[in-house]
Amino acid sequence: MTAAPIHFRNERLMLDPSGAAFWPAKRVLIVADLHFEKSSSLAARGALLPPFDTRATLERLTRLVRLYRPSRLIALGDSFHDVQGHARLSKDDRTRLEAIGREAQIIWIAGNHDATPHDLPGQCVAEHREGPFVFRHQAQPLLGLREIELSGHFHPKASIESRAKRVSRPCFVSDGSTRLILPAFGALTGGLDVREAPIARLFPRGLRVFMLGQEQLYSFALEQLGRLAEVA
Repeated sequence: MTAAPIHFRNERLMLDPSGAAFWPAKRVLIVADLHFEKSSSLAARGALLPPFDTRATLERLTRLVRLYRPSRLIALGDSFHDVQGHARLSKDDRTRLEAIGREAQIIWIAGNHDATPHDLPGQCVAEHREGPFVFRHQAQPLLGLREIELSGHFHPKASIESRAKRVSRPCFVSDGSTRLILPAFGALTGGLDVREAPIARLFPRGLRVFMLGQEQLYSFALEQLGRLAEVA
């Protein structure tokens, strides 16, 4: 897979087609909205789904850790689908997370689904600041003058008309100067069209999306996009 660079002032981030971002200068790997144990959460409410979402997400995350060899891994909130999700981890999945924690320091940022600390390796924080970046779960409408924000929460998706059909994919969203919203990394996550108000109003000067492909990203300006027929 081929990662694509995006620059914020003097800092370069690499956007990976998996939906993660990597900050080479600090060896920081960033993911959003893992939603571990979503299937078990839904099963408790009577909606039965294959119980393999956590394992699938962890396998993808492990591959990235092996590829990028980060010193830190920042998870931008909603890492678990509910506040008790960490307690429902299988022994094997907990072992996988502990192995990742031995490879990189994990910074767990609180989300709206998982706002409480847990007993897994790493540090739980409300938000994290490093260099010119602030890492938080949900984008704030107003940013500080020198703040560059990385966030998740919205599970952004975009659609584009191809010759044969409309293609919709998760995507990164950025204005190229003050903020970047990451796509959901979890295996069982829907999406919100970037043209919908909760996302679009965060980019009053326009936005660009980087749609996830199998091996690379595809970049489009807002005016090139079509509206998703429905939000998953």
